[in-house]
Amino acid sequence: MLNKYARAFFTRVLTPFAAFLIRRGVSPDTVTLLGTAGVVAGALVFYPRGEFFWGTIVITLFVFSDLVDGNMARQLGRTSRWGAFLDSTLDRVADGAIFGGFALWYAGHGDDNVLCAVSIFCLTSGQVVSYTKARGESIGLPVAVNGLVERAERLVISLVAAGLAGLHTFGVPGVQVLLPIALWIVAVGSLVTLIQRVVTVRRESAEAEAAAEAGEAQQEAQGSEAAQ
Repeated sequence: MLNKYARAFFTRVLTPFAAFLIRRGVSPDTVTLLGTAGVVAGALVFYPRGEFFWGTIVITLFVFSDLVDGNMARQLGRTSRWGAFLDSTLDRVADGAIFGGFALWYAGHGDDNVLCAVSIFCLTSGQVVSYTKARGESIGLPVAVNGLVERAERLVISLVAAGLAGLHTFGVPGVQVLLPIALWIVAVGSLVTLIQRVVTVRRESAEAEAAAEAGEAQQEAQGSEAAQ
């Protein structure tokens, strides 16, 4: 839902800013690299110290680069395989930094090995969920399923919860529990999504193989008829 509705809304909102950067001579690849660097810095500088509010503010400012760079490329008419590859690769780096920051906090001053493990699972499962779709498409399958929790959902759930949990430092009581709840939701949702995609790839693979076998049988039958 976020990919369908929120992405379209923010794309319209950010189009003037993307046009401004183009006029300034900034390239889409530069925006991609700077955005990823900002997310990584925000996650690995603030989160391991438990400064969730300010870390989330910094990350949110830079995470929109994922929409800006694509918008710029479309305005320039320069969408390319390289740009798509770079964007997708650096998305994985940014996601790893965010959940890695959570894991570092819980492994250190957060002092919770279970939540550290959940954070690591969120990191790993997010990477694997993306890999399953990319790998399935690389072998010629459509992978016609998105799943329960995609990247947008993982980021929104985690960052909103982290930002609200960070309000504890400003005296807001009881908000610390939001981040653990969000991490469990993302972990379970990512597991469900992974299962959905694996099942889909298995089904599509079986269908493709059955269609190929049927095609070969038909060709053999036609060849036999021609020989007769």
